[in-house]
Amino acid sequence: MRLYLINPSNPLVSMASCRRWRKYRIWKPLGLMTVAALTPPEWEVTLIDENRGIPDYASMPRPDLVGLTAFTAQAPRAYRIANWFRGVGVPVVMGGIHASMRTEESLREVDSVVRGKAESAWPVVLTELSKGVLRRVYEGGLSDSAAIPPARQDLLPHGYIFGAVQTSRGCPLSCDFCSVSEFSGRRHRHRPIDAVVEELRSIPERLVLFVDDNLIGTRLEHLDRAKELFRAMIAAKVRKAWICQATINFADDEELLELAHQAGCFGAFIGFESPTDAGLAEVGKRYNILKGADLRASVDRIHGHGISVVGSFIMGLDCDVPGIGGRIADAAIEYGIDLLNVLYLTPLPGTRLWQRMESEGRIAANHYPRDWEHYTLSFPVAEYQHLSWSQLRGEMNDCWRRFYSVRGVLGRVWRSLLQRRKPLAVLISSLSYRRNYKADDRTIATLDLSRGESRDRVDANAPFACSR
Repeated sequence: MRLYLINPSNPLVSMASCRRWRKYRIWKPLGLMTVAALTPPEWEVTLIDENRGIPDYASMPRPDLVGLTAFTAQAPRAYRIANWFRGVGVPVVMGGIHASMRTEESLREVDSVVRGKAESAWPVVLTELSKGVLRRVYEGGLSDSAAIPPARQDLLPHGYIFGAVQTSRGCPLSCDFCSVSEFSGRRHRHRPIDAVVEELRSIPERLVLFVDDNLIGTRLEHLDRAKELFRAMIAAKVRKAWICQATINFADDEELLELAHQAGCFGAFIGFESPTDAGLAEVGKRYNILKGADLRASVDRIHGHGISVVGSFIMGLDCDVPGIGGRIADAAIEYGIDLLNVLYLTPLPGTRLWQRMESEGRIAANHYPRDWEHYTLSFPVAEYQHLSWSQLRGEMNDCWRRFYSVRGVLGRVWRSLLQRRKPLAVLISSLSYRRNYKADDRTIATLDLSRGESRDRVDANAPFACSR
């Protein structure tokens, strides 16, 4: 029996990235590597990551089953792949966050959908398929993190910059714009530490991305578990350099920071979201307000342990007004972060933001499923309260010009060198961010920006025009 597991590309992301920098923008499709590990040995598994190139499926051996995963922005490509394989008589099963949030839509394009996590559902899918039965929907639920098997590292070619590993699932913060709590649950659930360490040993890449939505959690028992994990990595001499996602409380525990550094952490991606309390309250990230942290001091403490900080912000909140681009850049400079990642407010399916904007008729890119490809967070897709799309684009340009000026980049690289962090990583990442932003902005220029100019000037049901 032959199985193809396919991670679809997104044509807009591919179009907006040259080959030199694209490799810094992708990571291994860990979910499919885990599904492969759940697959019995009688299946011949081929894992295809279209971010590395799209193969000629017609010239490949015909599989008995195709499995697809997709974030929302990948959904149109996933559906096109499904249509081709179903056209030649191959059944297609789709999982991942988009299929779980938009199940009825996905079922119009594929034979079966796995909702939620695959650990409990995938073996059932394969067993029933062998008997000639394939249900339309399989409920995977949240699953037990202890049931996650080691990912199949052998199924992908070399050439990735980052390997990937997951140590926990779930996030207790439940931010307005994020679907993680809906898809993975709010309870922080941990994998056994020895299983994580063994999987880290199997990853061929020297650099690793911890894909946990919040590696350290927010409660004392979460932090204690993170320390235990880092101690185990140090004792096992894993010797990987890694980055993670965390909240600003990462800076509150000096022992945690030092253990993370000794275990190989060189970068943390932290969601600051907004430079204003009103913005933080709007997205539901009151945690940052309640902590009352001195953000500059917090970033300095992280730096003091050899760890760089990528700060993420959202532009287009209802409280954002002209000048927000400069405010975000100034805040990022004031906090002392090393890299700035600014995203357009994007109502993803399954989020409270989606529910609110849909009820208000403010989702402009609403010609589904075609328009899902714009939901990369790098393109405006909604009608914003105080800013048109062209104004948003101008604010984004102002923000990026201020933060990623040549003088600013060189200053941060020099500071990283003085603090004995990784100045080369800061330089390469800064160049990558600059290049990718410019490419995304050129792509935005091909879109019909009049769609977001005013809520009362356009038909909300008109197709999302694109001149490509």
